[in-house]
Amino acid sequence: MSTVEIIRKKRDGKTLETNEIRELIQGYTSGRIPDYQMSAWAMAVFYQGMTEKETADLTMAMVESGDQVDLSAIQGIKVDKHSTGGVGDTTTLVLAPLVAAAGVPVAKLSGRGLGHTGGTIDKLESIRGFSTELATSEFVELVNRNKVAVMGQTANLTPADKKLYALRDVTATVDSIPLIASSIMSKKIAAGADAIVLDVKTGEGAFMKDEADAVRLAQAMVAIGKHVGRKTIAVVSDMSQPLGYAVGNAVEVKEAIDTLKGNGPADLTELCLVLGTQMLVLSGEYPDSKAARQTLEELIRSGKALAKLKEFIVGQHGDPVQIDQPETLPQPGKIIPLEAEQDGIVQTIHAEEVGLCAMKLGAGRATKEDQIDHAVGILLHKKVGDSVQKGEPLASLYVNRTEALEEVKQRMRQAIPIGTTPVSAPKLIRSIVTEDGVIPL
Repeated sequence: MSTVEIIRKKRDGKTLETNEIRELIQGYTSGRIPDYQMSAWAMAVFYQGMTEKETADLTMAMVESGDQVDLSAIQGIKVDKHSTGGVGDTTTLVLAPLVAAAGVPVAKLSGRGLGHTGGTIDKLESIRGFSTELATSEFVELVNRNKVAVMGQTANLTPADKKLYALRDVTATVDSIPLIASSIMSKKIAAGADAIVLDVKTGEGAFMKDEADAVRLAQAMVAIGKHVGRKTIAVVSDMSQPLGYAVGNAVEVKEAIDTLKGNGPADLTELCLVLGTQMLVLSGEYPDSKAARQTLEELIRSGKALAKLKEFIVGQHGDPVQIDQPETLPQPGKIIPLEAEQDGIVQTIHAEEVGLCAMKLGAGRATKEDQIDHAVGILLHKKVGDSVQKGEPLASLYVNRTEALEEVKQRMRQAIPIGTTPVSAPKLIRSIVTEDGVIPL
């Protein structure tokens, strides 16, 4: 079937066959199918959608367009976790050593961040000497020995997805659930995971602002996993305010250390326990959620989770002293308090705006060429629903360069409105999505 016929078929709402989707992706990746035809197909998908099988076929076609990481030499079920992104999303830094301490291998391929703050690799590189530049053989050996390692993504992982995403970005076809779901899942599957736990964010600071859309995305990704033989479960969680208190790189590493010591923010701790519980259950090593959660809580209490973090850091050439003495992590030139201008109650915290302010200070990248300053960021002191008195710090700004400081102060004040109406903190865990359906919480 010609490319025009494939476009027409999808335009008319008909279902594409596996070989038609594969031919389309292969042709586009090789350059045989031009951008204008792929744009037409993406717009047809945007309006007509895709069936579960079509979405799974698209996912696997993108997986097969490039390298696939072979983790078969790693002992046990490899469970990966993916977040759809947010502000102060420190979960991987806590989850990787915590789940590994429970005996379940965590073999994670991560990238660098483009946006509010650095990605997982950028955050970990706040630790002196830490390296993710690993050969696959070294990566596998580290996971078998320590149960945890993080490696940078290979350049040729899912090239079809990279090419298609860039096209979608300039053709107003990003907001298509089948295309989003296949983009995310293709990278997870190519990275070699046996099972996948997804943290699908919803709220003002999330990609999916609307909770119903977040649930639909979660269902689409779980369905892909089912079709391609990867056990998959999704947790829909709140991102209407930043997760935890820290937004940055070194400041988030410090918060992760506190969490593994049992002194972390309540919301970050709870989300990590929920996600970690699902990872342990999917591994098949734990009989049920209750046993899995009890194990994770005990690992934090006993100090074994923190010890695993140090083992992980040492394995990748990082300095473990900085885990024991987090004050030796990169520090800003100035810490500037942002004080409340009136008494009252924190009505909301606009997560996306806080993230953009952190990026303005140098904690993130507006373009991939930008350099991240690991020392800068924002440390919140209040959450939604908290009382505050005039002159009390709402946040601390970790600053090295001051050219954007006044703008950041103004935007941060607007991002944390204070009023007199009592408000409740938003519900953190909204639902869990499994192959059997949606479990509201």
